Amino acid sequence: MKFVIEIKDLKKSFGSKTVLDGISLNISAGESYVVIGGSGTGKSVLLKCILGLVKPDSGVVKINGKVVGEMRQKERLQTLLKCGVLYQGGALFDSMTVIDNVSFGLVYGYGLSAKEASKISLEKLAAVNLDEKIANLFPSDLSGGMQKRVALARAIAMNPHIIFFDEPTTGLDPITSGTINELIVKCTKELGISALSITHDINSLKQISDRVGLLHHGKMIWEGTNMNLITTANPFVQQFISGNPVGPFTNN
Repeated sequence: MKFVIEIKDLKKSFGSKTVLDGISLNISAGESYVVIGGSGTGKSVLLKCILGLVKPDSGVVKINGKVVGEMRQKERLQTLLKCGVLYQGGALFDSMTVIDNVSFGLVYGYGLSAKEASKISLEKLAAVNLDEKIANLFPSDLSGGMQKRVALARAIAMNPHIIFFDEPTTGLDPITSGTINELIVKCTKELGISALSITHDINSLKQISDRVGLLHHGKMIWEGTNMNLITTANPFVQQFISGNPVGPFTNN
């Protein structure tokens, strides 16, 4: 089986605080893997280590068989061009129009002309159910849900092999969150993109995941399929899914 992401015994500390303590996981081509866990458990640090934004203390991260920590700058940039990221806040450029935001990687990453990039960007906006009439608007002109869809269009603009979703539904109402989840499933299943997501949203978790890993105190304490979420007797998973204030998370 081909793994697009391979992580082995990943460790990272900040001062005396251990954030990641021997994380290992593999993600297959076309698979949607979701990492869950309480706030401050290292989920975002894990994402940054995979992308090479944070250097781990030890362990190995591979993307498409290549060790991230051993890549030269040019090779790392080429690898990252095959990855899309949907940031928690969308991270759109306020001073750029919608079309320029979506085109950004195509122009500055792939060197396409503005005309070529705009054509592709309009196709990606349509793919996330946005009309081309918004192309010349600015992010401040859009609702939170529309901003997230523009950010998703930008994430898929360069036809990535892998997309990273950092809390994709944070701050959105349930209906808009459902729309974003549907679009994530559409992007991963129809386009065959592998995905690694971080979320606290239980509805999102159930809708977008193929497999799930629960991160707690720097360790991946449980891993299973979407269906295993319902049947597992693991008390940590049960408390997280139910939102019960009483359980192993709050007893420790």
